Parts: sequence; C-alpha cells; structure tokens
Amino acid sequence: MEAYFFDVLNFLVRSIHIITGIAWIGASFYFVMLDNSLRSPKKDEDTKNGVFGELWAVHGGGFYHSQKYMLGPKSEPLTKDLHWSKWEAYTTWISGFFLMAIVYWYGADIYLIDPTIMEISQPVAIGISLGFLVGGWIIYDLLCKSALAKNDKLLGLVIFVLVAISAYALTHMFSGRGAFMTFGAMLGTIMAANVFFTIIPGQRKMVENLHAGEKVNPAPGIAGKQRSVHNTYFTLPVLFTMISNHYAMTYSHEYNWLILIAISMAGALIRIFFVSRHSEGKPLRAALVAAIIIMIGVIWAMAPKNMIIEISDSTPKVSFATVASIIEQRCSTCHAAQPTQLGFAAAPKGYMYDTPAQIIAQADQIYQQTVVLKAMPIGNLTGITDEERTTLAQWYQELKQGSE
Repeated sequence: MEAYFFDVLNFLVRSIHIITGIAWIGASFYFVMLDNSLRSPKKDEDTKNGVFGELWAVHGGGFYHSQKYMLGPKSEPLTKDLHWSKWEAYTTWISGFFLMAIVYWYGADIYLIDPTIMEISQPVAIGISLGFLVGGWIIYDLLCKSALAKNDKLLGLVIFVLVAISAYALTHMFSGRGAFMTFGAMLGTIMAANVFFTIIPGQRKMVENLHAGEKVNPAPGIAGKQRSVHNTYFTLPVLFTMISNHYAMTYSHEYNWLILIAISMAGALIRIFFVSRHSEGKPLRAALVAAIIIMIGVIWAMAPKNMIIEISDSTPKVSFATVASIIEQRCSTCHAAQPTQLGFAAAPKGYMYDTPAQIIAQADQIYQQTVVLKAMPIGNLTGITDEERTTLAQWYQELKQGSE
C-alpha cells in the first residue's frame, strides 16, 4: 500500500504542478510579449499622465487597450484594486519541491543515485541536491546584486557558464535522470525566488510610494525587469528537464551534460527570438537558426549505436530460457503485473515481462532501453552486467534475423 499511496500522491502533486506551471508560464510569456509590444502613447494627455507605452489588441470577441506606467500615474491616484501575478509562481515552486521530495529524494536510491557514477548514501545525495537548489539561488542573487548587473550581456554570460558547470557537476554525481531533474529544479528555484525576493517586493515598494504620494524610486522596477528577463530565458530549459525523464536517449547518453547544456542553450535562443519578434526592430532570426542547428546537432549526436554481435555458423545461439532468466532477475522486479521492487506499485509505462509472449512482443523496447541506451534497469538497481547486455543483444539480433 505504501507504493500505491506515493503513486496517488505523485499524481495529485504533479497535477497541481502542471496546472499552476501552465498558469505561471502563460502569464510570464504574455507580459513579456506585452512589454515588448508597447508603442508610444498617441495622446499627449496619456504621456503627461506617465504612460510609458500602450498596446491595442483583439481577442475573445473584444478589443483591449493596455497601458504601462513605469512609475505610476502622475495626475490621478493609483487604484487599490491591483492584480498581482505571484500565486502561480509560488504554487508551481511549492508543488515542484514536494514532487522532488516524494519522487527523487524519497526514492533517491532509485532515481537519484547511480553507484556506477558515484557511491553516495541517500542522505548525502539529498543534501547535495538541496544544496544545488539553495546554493544556485544564492550565487545567482549575489551576481545580480554585484557590479556585473550593470552589464546585461556579461552577466548573462557568467550565469550561463555557471549553469553549464552545474550541469557537468550534477551529471558526474547523480544518475542522468536525477541530474537533469535537479538541474531543472535549481533553475525553477531561481525563477520563483526572483518573484518572491525581488520582483514582488520591488513592486510593493513602488505601490507604497504612490499611495503615500511620494516620489517613486525606479530602482526596484529596473531590478525586477532584469529578473523577469532572466526568468523568461530559463523557462524552456526548465520545461525540457520536466519532460526529459520520458526520453532516456537524453539523460543516459555518455555526454549527457553536453546534451543538457546544448538543449538549454537552444531553449534560451528560441525565447530570444520570440521576444525579439514583439519588439519594433527586426526579429533576431539568427537566434532561431542557431537554436535549430544546435537541436539538429543534438539529435544527430544522440542517435543510438546498435550493438552488432559477430555471429558465425559455429556461434552458439542464445536460448530463450537464458534471456527469460536475465529478464526475470534484472527487469521483472519492476516490469511485472505485481512488481516486487520497493517504490513501484505498477509496471513503469505498463510494460510487463511476465510471459514469453510479452517479452518477444516488447523485444524492441528491451533492446533499446537495456542494450543501446543502457537506461534500464533504472540506476542499475538489479545489477545487470555487460555480459548480460551482450547476451540480450545477440538474442535480439538472432530474433530479427529469424523474422526476415
């Protein structure tokens, strides 16, 4: 019942995480578009009242007129009925934190630790993972408060280098799957912390100044704008890590750290292109082209290399009994109608290897995940050997040759 309880909890928390994440990202993308689509106000009275820019839009059967006041209205009081975009970010991070806890920390021995990469205990693994979440934010925040903040391009370059170092370090301490998820959680923590510690407090100070009839200090708004820009470039890399656990060819690759960095860079470049599309100048198509080239390179680099076994007339054939024995010992603890591996209430993705018919029917999947990608068994929990992988490769090759 424990595994079932955690599956249900996983489902509920994941649902909240996805729903609020959609709300947060949607609001973020909309306001970035709005901010970059503003044009100078057409009416002189609007300019005198402090309107920085405006946008006319049509949607949902009506017309919208949005106006932005950098420092608030000058000739009228600020309404107290303000809409704040913050709960989406907070709820997304809180649900994501609990999701990390119930999947990757509670199940650290399955999803986070890989003894072939680093022999560490579960408490140490959890501590390192938490350290990246907290430490990533602290270092990032210090950089944004340093002299580097005056040079956006240089600051962005330094942040990218440190993010790349984090990707390399994580993939050399954790399983690929756990490393990717911790990397995404670190970026997500930075994004939510930007909202909680910088963007919202800065907006509150500006609102307080306006309500008190005081001159508004623009510094909090400028800092908040910088953090918002960073958040929009982090968004696509975070989304990739959220879905990466479904694609073993990314996190199980020998150079998974390079793949993680490359896809993150492509995601940031795609956002740069879309942000530029809403500006008055020409769209930065070079950013989109660069992202496409990077993705093509990643796809080519990830292409699986089949294990070809030299088979001659004198080579003994692999019996199905041998294959069934390997699968029973190494795979069926999870992939069964009634899994015996702790933490699994049902077979992952519904793949079950209880019968010869099921094994043969899913031979492609077994070969791909166990031999080519070496992603299974997850974290090599059951200790499959290279010799056993080779045996499965020979069996698969013989199976395919026999079906031709």
